Amino acid sequence: MILNGLSRTIILGTSLIVLAASAALAQDRPVEQAVVDFTLANGLQVVVIPDHRAPIVTQMVWYKIGSADEPPGKSGIAHFFEHLMFKGTSKHAAGAFSAAVAAVGGNENAFTSYDYTAFYQTVPPSALGTMMDFEADRMRGLVLTDEVINSERDVVLEERRQRIDGSPQALLQEETQATLYQNHPYRIPVIGWEQEMEQLNRADAVDFYTLYYAPNNAILVVAGDVDPAAIRTMAEQTYGKVPRGPDLAPRNRPAEPEHNTSRTVTMRDARVSLPSYSVSWVVPSYRIAQPGEAEALNLLAEILGGGTRSRIYQDVVVKSGVAVDAGAGYDGSGYDPGTFALYGVPQGKHTLAEVEAAVAAEVAEILNDGVTADELAAAKARFVRSIIFARDDQSDMANIYGRELAVGLTIKDIAEWPDRIEAVTAQQVQDVAKRYLDPAIGVTSYLLPPADAVGASK
Repeated sequence: MILNGLSRTIILGTSLIVLAASAALAQDRPVEQAVVDFTLANGLQVVVIPDHRAPIVTQMVWYKIGSADEPPGKSGIAHFFEHLMFKGTSKHAAGAFSAAVAAVGGNENAFTSYDYTAFYQTVPPSALGTMMDFEADRMRGLVLTDEVINSERDVVLEERRQRIDGSPQALLQEETQATLYQNHPYRIPVIGWEQEMEQLNRADAVDFYTLYYAPNNAILVVAGDVDPAAIRTMAEQTYGKVPRGPDLAPRNRPAEPEHNTSRTVTMRDARVSLPSYSVSWVVPSYRIAQPGEAEALNLLAEILGGGTRSRIYQDVVVKSGVAVDAGAGYDGSGYDPGTFALYGVPQGKHTLAEVEAAVAAEVAEILNDGVTADELAAAKARFVRSIIFARDDQSDMANIYGRELAVGLTIKDIAEWPDRIEAVTAQQVQDVAKRYLDPAIGVTSYLLPPADAVGASK
């Protein structure tokens, strides 16, 4: 599975609202055990999230390696290696791990993004020890032959053809990302460029595995019906036996230069029947933002276009009927700078130009007049209401902690987030809008039908 660009829809702020939601539920639910974390001697960070409401447990292993960490010319190797992790080891044949998960009625999967690669299983607690043994084994024990490498490389190439080449939306997103980021590796697709993917070989895979797949570059998150002391024992008996890998340098990636021009990406495709547009900016992520900035960007996105109660949806979709869909989103979940985007799809005989103008007017109103205290309070409340029940899903909690820790945040950051979001003022929301939503430096993307199609004009 690939998570990249604007498809990374679970943003940091939304994720952390689960923690605020848990406080809202405190009066109705028994107090749960606190989150416990510790580090094994080999450097593996372990986080345990007890939740005894159901006899089930989710194990996730997060490696702090994603596509943005790939060597030049080796794009796609992080996602390629996600696939290779399901191959055999010297201890277990290929498919044995998946068969063990299926045998206990569990489920498993994995995903790769710009900043991390993660693997997970959800199983009964009685099977957790077995899952840990399998996961620890493949951390350093894969058997990577030329046959394994060559056959799986064909698989990921076909995945690219289906997911990217087979989708006009995905192709445009790939081009938009490559235009939006001028220097940073976020401009390179997570799945990789086809001409580079074709050249990946066994030596590349072994070097990548040796360097990055090690306990001192990983985080183990266990959420569910478990006891932290028992998890520590199991972790030491399984992961604790895996040797430490090489010490890694800090993730110092190429910096993004100052943006001072507007850019446009246009794609016409016979498969497109309904035109659409988006405009994007590079903005700070939670990890690198100044105090309060990322939280204010989160709330700006919610007020401006975060859902059916937002300004854009109410004015541009419901009242005027100019758009069939329109909104805004902030992705601040990465290790490095994130994105803020606006988008719209015209309705009926309305044009993209009308949609763009209507959305731009909503932005201008906030730039000029700001937001009211009432709508700011309502936006905060909508955040909580929208995912308050996500706290009931242990896999969501495992995702939250793993993702934020993998991009350099801390458990303390997660715990303090509700207070920081509550502290955001209307002035801060207006300030970040003025600072970052400058139309003179945005990247506007158009997805259009062929030029000779009816209604193809912008």
